[in-house]
Amino acid sequence: MQQLTAELEIDFHSEEYKDAYSRINAIVIEGEQEAYENYITLAQMLPDFKDELIRLSKMENRHKKGFEACGRNLKVTPNMQFAREFFAQLHGNFQAAAAEGKVVTCLLIQSLIIECFAIAAYNIYIPVADDFARKITEGVVKDEYSHLNFGEVWLKENFTESKAELEAANRQNLPLVWKMLNQVEDDAQVLAMEKEALVEDFMIQYGEALSNIGFTTRDIMRMSAYGLTAA
Repeated sequence: MQQLTAELEIDFHSEEYKDAYSRINAIVIEGEQEAYENYITLAQMLPDFKDELIRLSKMENRHKKGFEACGRNLKVTPNMQFAREFFAQLHGNFQAAAAEGKVVTCLLIQSLIIECFAIAAYNIYIPVADDFARKITEGVVKDEYSHLNFGEVWLKENFTESKAELEAANRQNLPLVWKMLNQVEDDAQVLAMEKEALVEDFMIQYGEALSNIGFTTRDIMRMSAYGLTAA
């Protein structure tokens, strides 16, 4: 009921909403672009799964076009410079890992962190989105679960040899999620998206993914704690 009330009070055409949306929309566009590029890189790193990873990259490109249409629908120009800076550290860490041939780290960044971040954001956004954006976002969420699943399946099958690198990659990259969430807290609030709900949904998605790969509840609690002090 609370979200429905919030939705009724949202003025999608107010200057405040459009200003906040210019950054949030840019972030989802850039996030899909990063994912598109990351899956192409992973296809080169995992040639046995090339066709599947290229298929995922094409889906991400379609998502990007869908979110660009959401911005056009509200007559908002996305602030892409802001979005590129927003993803810069995560992008840099992925590129560095790829250059070193660290498939496990790349999968943790793209298939776990970025996908769980996206799923959480879309889940919280859908109930308060405008009608056009809601339809687009609902379709995207269904796809994102399949992308998350690719990383889960590969890492589960290679869990024993991947565990130490996964823990190191988690320690390096999870704190960035809290920094990113803090950075958009005010804009998300304007869109009626509560930061606490975003954090909670992300932790649920991420914890489930780690559990599916093979980590124990104790492991997940320890790994989830990294960076929480920044939240």
